[in-house]
Amino acid sequence: CFTFTNKPPSSRRCRRVQNDSKTAEGEKKRGVMAMKYPDARRDETTVDDYHGRKICDPYRWLEDPDDAETIAFVEEQNKVTMPYLEQCAVRPQFHQRLTELYDYPKYSCPYKRGKRYFYFHNKGLQNQDVLYVQDSLDGAATVFFDPNKLSEDGTVALKMGRLSEECEYFAYGLSSSGSDWVTVSFMKADDLTPLPDVLERVKFSCLAWTHDAKGIFYNCYPRQEGKSDGTETTCNVNQKLFYHVIGTKQSEDILVAEFPEHPKWHSSISDDGRYAVLSITEGCEPVNQLWYCDLQQLPGGVAGLLPWVKLVDNFDAQYSYVTNEGTVFTFRSNLDAPRYALINVDIQKPDSWTTLIPQHDKDVLGFVSCVNQHHLVVNYVHDVKDVLQLCELSTGRLVRDLPLDVGTVAGVSCKKAHSELFYKFTSFTTPGVIYHCDLRESDPQPSVFREVELKGIKQEEYEINQVFYPSKDGTKIPMFLVHAKGLKKDASHPVFLYGYGGFEASIQPYYNVAYLLYVRHLGGILAVANIRGGGEYGLTWHKAGTLGNKQNCFDDFQCAAEYLVQEKYTTAGRIAINGASNGGLLVAACVNQRPDLFGCAVAEVGVMDMLKFHKFTIGHAWTTDYGCSDDPEQFEWLIKYSPLHNVPQPPYSGPPYPAVLLLTADHDDRVVPLHTLKYCAALQHGVGSSSVQRQPLLVRVDTRSGHGAGKPTSKAILEDTHIFSFIAETLGLSWID
Repeated sequence: CFTFTNKPPSSRRCRRVQNDSKTAEGEKKRGVMAMKYPDARRDETTVDDYHGRKICDPYRWLEDPDDAETIAFVEEQNKVTMPYLEQCAVRPQFHQRLTELYDYPKYSCPYKRGKRYFYFHNKGLQNQDVLYVQDSLDGAATVFFDPNKLSEDGTVALKMGRLSEECEYFAYGLSSSGSDWVTVSFMKADDLTPLPDVLERVKFSCLAWTHDAKGIFYNCYPRQEGKSDGTETTCNVNQKLFYHVIGTKQSEDILVAEFPEHPKWHSSISDDGRYAVLSITEGCEPVNQLWYCDLQQLPGGVAGLLPWVKLVDNFDAQYSYVTNEGTVFTFRSNLDAPRYALINVDIQKPDSWTTLIPQHDKDVLGFVSCVNQHHLVVNYVHDVKDVLQLCELSTGRLVRDLPLDVGTVAGVSCKKAHSELFYKFTSFTTPGVIYHCDLRESDPQPSVFREVELKGIKQEEYEINQVFYPSKDGTKIPMFLVHAKGLKKDASHPVFLYGYGGFEASIQPYYNVAYLLYVRHLGGILAVANIRGGGEYGLTWHKAGTLGNKQNCFDDFQCAAEYLVQEKYTTAGRIAINGASNGGLLVAACVNQRPDLFGCAVAEVGVMDMLKFHKFTIGHAWTTDYGCSDDPEQFEWLIKYSPLHNVPQPPYSGPPYPAVLLLTADHDDRVVPLHTLKYCAALQHGVGSSSVQRQPLLVRVDTRSGHGAGKPTSKAILEDTHIFSFIAETLGLSWID
């Protein structure tokens, strides 16, 4: 629904200025005196009735992004926030050092189409990654597609791209300013000649070429009233699946699947050359229907609605297509397997489901790919760390383990028709090692194909540990800690605590330069809590943090902070918490519930209005994780933790809130800005007006940006600079050389 550590000398450890009656001058220098916020009109007459309960919505006017009052509100907020962020003491050093260390070469795994190899590469500070092509792995590489030439500020991004099977054509989808809307164009892959074909109104789409390269399957939405540029809030429904024939106009495209009785359904298609396999979802729950069509039974080719055969016509489990041998199809599935298994079915005998690789006793079966005709690359997640294996397709038997350090497989590239396998490893201190293995060899051994040398980062100075702490109900929650080697547990260290906890997403170790700078130059500890709601331990772990169990996520996160205090890593006032999207909801809910437990909170593009989220763009898909206020029982779940509806009302005399920085963007059409704007207005009104509140409550609204995907490097560096400068300023941290 929405795809992280230097050892400062002890004598130079940064210390937080204590907030007491003797430090008024220190407070003034740190910007923690009471702030004056822009006035936001409260309309107490806007009231909604939820199952007989009246709920006031005083900032409903902020739901219209084009209203002059909303535009003025955003401008006035930025006039307060941006000068504050720019004057933060460590901002110049952080921005300079982040830019220096971000300037390292980045590569994706190569992938083969036809007889050529393609890969993405960024020299270091290019705003967008560039697609390269080479005739052989040791041959000269040339630029195939460079998105940086499409806009001066890098805000036009390559959102999706697909080469046809034998590399005749390249279909590429571009998005502007971070919006989820995509425009798909085409070019010849041999001489890069652009084609006139253009597909518009594309969103949350597949791109699947038929193997004859005559056309491509894609999804799009019907035209709607008003604009569709990523700044609207209109609900996304009635997606349809089309087939576009190369050389024709989009108006001539062939409708191959639609679901008029189910406007919230989404579909994606896989094409093995003969069969089109259709996966249908409704929402973000890991379940889907499974239909297929034998394209060889269409003598005239794709000409209209396809005669789909419903292999699975319910939403009881998830089936992810892996490969097929004739009519025997292989799927990764959670059918009676919450940690996932690999299953086979002969579509000519639809009742003949068999298990190829059974569910593991503890580990979660992650992605599975087919390679070299008869092998499977199988990934398992063991206590949030990746394991990679090579197995036989026919029997599921283990052939060999593939070497992997403690961390994450950030990418795999292979095809059934090709013998070569590439996989990319990353960790908190490793930006990327790409391995290559050719299975044609008698004793194939993975070897390092490409490794990035770190510049200015000494891995031996960092220590990475995984701990397991008890949550409120006793459940053991894993958490990664990254800090300077030899760190003393003396309760003096600032902590950056990150969490997500939703949509079955597993937050595994990954490389982030800004996190390393926080550890190295601000003397901090990075803590990543793998709370429930994610997929770290499979479907059971996920469901333990959804719907009526959502409070478990907040308990898990708060208990992570309490553990860090109890174990004398830090104190509550030195903990900064962070999360984005569903993680932004996490941060805001935890601040409302335990303002005394944190010193700073940064919530990025968060879902803040839990009573109305389903009414905007793709929000209706999240009801599978959250529930929906239209249902009386689910309303009671949501009203208890909805950030917007649990902000204290004035006069507030409880514990001071931590410093809060909210981030959103004008082209975020995933979690629309109104969530953050309404929460900000409520927070400044309810808490910001209190005499006990000393720390700032600010919002940063970026322009020509979206939910995060495709963000230019320059914007990403500036955003991280503002976030960590704000944390340093409000926690009283100094720069350590």
